Amino acid sequence: MNWRWLLLAWAAPLGAQSTTDWPNLAKYRDSNTVVGARVVFMGNSITEGWKKYWFTGKPYVNRGIGGQTTPQMLVRFHQDVIALHPQVVVILAGTNDIAGNTGPSTLEMIEDNLAGMAEMARANGIQVVLCSVLPVFDYPWKPGLEPAPKIVALNAWMKHYADSTGGVYVDYHGAMRDDRNGMRADLASDGVHPNEAGYRIMVPLVEQGIADALRRSTSGPNRQD
Repeated sequence: MNWRWLLLAWAAPLGAQSTTDWPNLAKYRDSNTVVGARVVFMGNSITEGWKKYWFTGKPYVNRGIGGQTTPQMLVRFHQDVIALHPQVVVILAGTNDIAGNTGPSTLEMIEDNLAGMAEMARANGIQVVLCSVLPVFDYPWKPGLEPAPKIVALNAWMKHYADSTGGVYVDYHGAMRDDRNGMRADLASDGVHPNEAGYRIMVPLVEQGIADALRRSTSGPNRQD
C-alpha cells in the first residue's frame, strides 16, 4: 500500500477543516530538526504524560500528544518517527479511538492504522514495539461505552500481529488490570491515565521490549509480511 499517498490525502482535508492542524503536526515540527533518537515513543496522553516521570537522561524521544487517535498518529508518523531515523519505535495507541475522540471507530479501523504505522516503520528499517492498550472499565469523559472487552480484543490482535510480523509485543494490560479488566485503582486516579505507580509498572516491561527489539535490529534485517 502506498502509505505516503494516503497520508497526503488525509493531511489535506476539504472545506473549513483545511485551515486546521488536525494531526497536530506543528507540535514537534521544530524539535524534530534537532534531535537524534535511538528509540521514539509514539502515542497519546499516556505517552506524553510519561515525560514527567522517566525520559530525562534516556536515549529516547517522546512524541506523545494528548487526546490523539491512531489516524492522527498515522498522519504524523513520517514526520515524528521515520524522519528521526530511530532503531526502534514504541507504539502505544488505540484507547482514544475506542473512546471515540475523533468519531466512531471500529476495531478493524484501529488495527488498520496500527498496521499502517508498523509497515512504514519496517519499510524504513525500524523495529516495532507494539504496546497493549491499558485497561479501562469506563472513560470518565464518555461513560457507558463498555471499553473493557474491546480493549482485550484489540490487544489480542496486536499480540498476534506482532508475533506474525517479527515485532515485539509489550503487555501492560495483564500487569495493570483488575478483576473487571479495568485499571487497578491504585494505578490511576481516573481509571485511564497512569499515576507514578502505574508508570513504575510499565517501565521494566517496555525496557525489556526495547531490549528485545534492539537485539533484532543488530542481528539482521526486519522480517516482512
